[in-house]
Amino acid sequence: MSTTAEPVAARPRIGWIFASLMLVMLLASLDQTIVGTALPTIVGELDGLQHMSWAITAYTLAITVAMPVYGKLGDLVGRKRLFLLAIALFLLGSALAGFSRSMLEFVGFRFLQGLGGSGLMIMSQTIIADVVPARDRAKFMAPIGAVFGVSAVAGPLLGGWLTDSVDWRWVFWINLPLGVLALAVAALTIHLPRRRNTAAIDYAGMGLLALASTGLVLVTSWGGTQYAWGSATVVGLIAGTVVAAVAFVLVELRASEPVIPMRFFRNRTFVVTTLLGLVVGAGMMGALAYLPTYLQMVYGVDATQSGLLLLPMVAGLLVTSLASGAAVTRTGRYKVLPIAGTFTAAVAMFLLSTLTVTTSLVLVGLYVGILGAGLGLFMQIIVLAVQNAVGPREVGTATSSNNLFRELGVTVGTAVLGTVFSSRLTDRLGGALGGAAENASGLTPSLVASLPGDVADRVVNAYADSLVPIFVWLVPMFLLGTVIAFFLPEVPLSGSTPVEAQDQAQDEAQGEAQDRAGVPAQPVRDETPRADRPVSPGLS
Repeated sequence: MSTTAEPVAARPRIGWIFASLMLVMLLASLDQTIVGTALPTIVGELDGLQHMSWAITAYTLAITVAMPVYGKLGDLVGRKRLFLLAIALFLLGSALAGFSRSMLEFVGFRFLQGLGGSGLMIMSQTIIADVVPARDRAKFMAPIGAVFGVSAVAGPLLGGWLTDSVDWRWVFWINLPLGVLALAVAALTIHLPRRRNTAAIDYAGMGLLALASTGLVLVTSWGGTQYAWGSATVVGLIAGTVVAAVAFVLVELRASEPVIPMRFFRNRTFVVTTLLGLVVGAGMMGALAYLPTYLQMVYGVDATQSGLLLLPMVAGLLVTSLASGAAVTRTGRYKVLPIAGTFTAAVAMFLLSTLTVTTSLVLVGLYVGILGAGLGLFMQIIVLAVQNAVGPREVGTATSSNNLFRELGVTVGTAVLGTVFSSRLTDRLGGALGGAAENASGLTPSLVASLPGDVADRVVNAYADSLVPIFVWLVPMFLLGTVIAFFLPEVPLSGSTPVEAQDQAQDEAQGEAQDRAGVPAQPVRDETPRADRPVSPGLS
């Protein structure tokens, strides 16, 4: 591609595509966090306290189950139509969730919304891979990764404001105008080649993976909370999950187009990035899940103020993610970033573990800013590395597989830490409240502030003593991530998109066949960009 007009023509398309991908990624990630602050109101109005946990579990479960399906089908049949379908499902689920008249309806519509949200996350990462070479991709994927940090803070703030000032139903309806805009932009600007699939789709593998993922999510969601770990329900789920996982591996070894090819586990980059995703996902969400609780219960701030106090984390994440993306684009080197990022996060966790009830909020802000800086250094670099290490026909499969294991790490890590925290807190509140310990589940920051001085101090200390050790336990988790990152191979970043790489491979294969057959060489192919072929903008 030698004409100078190419980059000029391609930049508007890339700009619009990137804008739509950022928007839908923000919508999907926001809906993992925005519901939390609105949930008490939703449960009260829909009279569904017994189904409260499913409001979150349904969305998480749908995202986890659908991830590998979107990735594999995108590689087989093309991504644009799947992307538009995902946006449509997400919008439909959002609209219906806002019209829910019962908790069961609400949970079902949240599941539908999650099926769409899963596609938004996976397609956003893989479409960028289709239209931007790996060498230039880091500075596009860095802000996409930063969206997760922004949504972790903005979601609870926005959810609380809409619930208090407007109506909880607008927590879902706010997605509609933004989603319709993203749908229109994507339909008009994304032009990817259609793919003809001649291989059998791995329905058995998809079904077994869905069963195994569902079992794991339910075990971690119910174990130690809704059901005892030794109960028949939890033990049965564990057994069923193991059986489904083993059957899945056996099916994948025989499938012609497996949803997760077992040969990926012979790819060192895939193995290292997958382990990193598991470890870091658990550690990251463990911190994000309990920092707001610590700030509210120990410092007596409300939900909005605790969200604002986490803004330094977003700032740190944005700065380092953008800087790391630019550095990778300039140098082509990325291995040092996961090493530095996980170590920085471990340092931040150690600093957070030193918090006491007298620590100033300025220091708290500094520590969470360091945590955000560490996360920003490597979150999307992991995805970039795994995309660069597989063939052009398997970019979607590898991306979704990596995201799947990270999501499972988030689920397991959050559940385990939650169980430990609840157990420690119950014991300590029993000592702090004495005979009133049975009312501990209804404690709020305002209620704690209204308690007699000595009782309030004991409650605050109980929360601090229960939460701070969690940060200590996350230090070795991130240090383990640092050790794992040392084994990440630094594969040279490709200068072409997967589509261009496939075209080149086809041309070379055709040329070799013609040489063997004695056919004269054909004229050089016209490389002028076509409307249906994505072009790599000559980004510097």
